[in-house]
Amino acid sequence: MIQNPKLGAQLFTLRNFLKTYEDTAETFRFLSEIGIRVIQISGIGPIPQEQVAELVTRYNMEVCGTHIDYNRLRDDTDTVIAEHRLINCNCIGIGSMPMLYQFTQEGLDTFLQEVGVIGKKLKAASMQFTYHNHAFELRQYDGRRILDILMEDTEPDDLHFVLDTYWLQYGGVNPVEYIHKAAGRMEICHFKDYQFTDDGPNFTEIGTGNLNLDACYRACRETGVEYIVIEQDICEMGEKESMALSYKNLCEIAARNA
Repeated sequence: MIQNPKLGAQLFTLRNFLKTYEDTAETFRFLSEIGIRVIQISGIGPIPQEQVAELVTRYNMEVCGTHIDYNRLRDDTDTVIAEHRLINCNCIGIGSMPMLYQFTQEGLDTFLQEVGVIGKKLKAASMQFTYHNHAFELRQYDGRRILDILMEDTEPDDLHFVLDTYWLQYGGVNPVEYIHKAAGRMEICHFKDYQFTDDGPNFTEIGTGNLNLDACYRACRETGVEYIVIEQDICEMGEKESMALSYKNLCEIAARNA
């Protein structure tokens, strides 16, 4: 039976309001008031994880995933796992491949090897390693896109994906095609709209750009994506106002494509 994805927020969008415990509590209250109960944690703190867990419980938030520092995940995996258990989150992700690995085939090969080690450690703890794309993963080595290499040259259980609609479009591919390519390996999808300005492509609120997010939603629904979260790197209006508008419009997309 096809299930509708749960809708939520990537906290990176609101990172300027997450620097202290008090500000984070106010931000969680705001999200709760506009109806958001699902979050992906990124750009928060530094705040002790016990305090984050207290806020998650207080505001009844479901933490669908995180983005954390890659070196911490690789070098201190057990601590990272323990921190995620505090917030009842089993998808541990990175926001990008470290720059050290991005620009050579040798670097990519090293990253692929490390992914296997990390992914197996997390799987043994009943957790999942996830990878969020930008546009550079659409570059090619020997006729293959980096994103395709990540999908095809890793074990499915070792690495799942948090695909980003804006960056896929920016990189020159059809987001719907890649959502289908990631079927069975994507719990979370980032919805981010895309507009053209005099300065070129730019971020904009959900439903106000030219991305076919209705088709992206249907693809997520058809492929079993569990969560769609709003992320906007830069907001021309206030970040909270932007999130509220995007969430309203995303709910309308979901309603007409259910």
